[in-house]
Amino acid sequence: MIGVAMDKWGQSLEDLRRASLHAPHRRSRERFQALYLIASGQFNATTCAAHVGRQDETVLAWVHRYNQHGPDSLSYRRSGGRSPLLPSNRQNRSSIPLTRAGRPTTVCLATVGL
Repeated sequence: MIGVAMDKWGQSLEDLRRASLHAPHRRSRERFQALYLIASGQFNATTCAAHVGRQDETVLAWVHRYNQHGPDSLSYRRSGGRSPLLPSNRQNRSSIPLTRAGRPTTVCLATVGL
């Protein structure tokens, strides 16, 4: 049975739990949650994979990566693909009220269906 080598990286079970709650990206939180569940003895890697909705090989790869390279290896890094249509640091223009010279624009009731 595969285990999580927390001692090798100077981490405790509480450190894994904290990382599963406060990691900056949801994918990183998911990975640390799986490690926490396995290290706490609540699940083995196979049952943990079913619990978090991932393939067995995926969760096993997370454990191996953590054991070999440490907790930093589980942090999510965007690896390519298309850029998001609306970056998270920009506000959606459709949610900004339109104004002209400090006055709100009027809405045509025919276009809103009233």
